[in-house]
Amino acid sequence: MTQKQGGPRRKEDIFAATLDMLGSLGFDSLTVEGVAQRSGVNKTTIYRWWSSKSELLRDALLHSPILTFDLADTGSLRGDLTALVEQIQHLLDDEHRRTVVEAALVGAVRHEAMRELVISFLDDRFGRHQPLFERAVARGDLPPDVDPAPLVDALAGALWLRILVRRGEVAEAYTRDLVGMLMDGVTRSAGPSH
Repeated sequence: MTQKQGGPRRKEDIFAATLDMLGSLGFDSLTVEGVAQRSGVNKTTIYRWWSSKSELLRDALLHSPILTFDLADTGSLRGDLTALVEQIQHLLDDEHRRTVVEAALVGAVRHEAMRELVISFLDDRFGRHQPLFERAVARGDLPPDVDPAPLVDALAGALWLRILVRRGEVAEAYTRDLVGMLMDGVTRSAGPSH
């Protein structure tokens, strides 16, 4: 079951408390009672809208403004992908948002319920990115039969590894090289062999 139309008056507070608890305590320690206490909303109100912590967390991940960003339309696929990388980097540069993403990914490895939530979140975000690829096809930047999912996975995976695991900076040169390799193919971007 997903969230009913509308939601409680203090939905943003509930979502913020849910993601705060996920980031600070992890999936195991996230409880509806804890969210109620942290948000100042009665737990019966939360249960009226969400029957479980998984349903609540799903809606918080999908609808909280802390994990959203606008897609740029730069006029080219290369420019749009560069802007997308910059948006993901900006999201992960924020310590609070980074801890939420880290907790979600760790939870996805350990718990089937959290894995399903993360997959649902990623599918939702991929759907939100579709206009970027539709524009690219319309401009002739991509063939109509190309599947953009591996491209998105490669971009996000490279950034998550660099920022979340290596704790490295994402310099402009890294972004340019990453997008270039994905757009041109690694063999083409490396130049002719000697």
